[in-house]
Amino acid sequence: MTVLSFDDKGVDVEYEGTEFRLEKTLIENATEKSYPDVTDHEVLQIVEKNPALSGEPRRIQDILNT
Repeated sequence: MTVLSFDDKGVDVEYEGTEFRLEKTLIENATEKSYPDVTDHEVLQIVEKNPALSGEPRRIQDILNT
């Protein structure tokens, strides 16, 4: 299971027992979108080759505002 923890500067990721950070600029470059407009599903697709996506995608901006 992959765990994503978002903040305004990037995402802390736990993937298969390994913890690492994806910086805001890396995510923006990978998705070609501004960080607030990227969805959690898009970040998961950066981390995993074929993620099991469920539920509606949520924009990072919306996640940070809750």
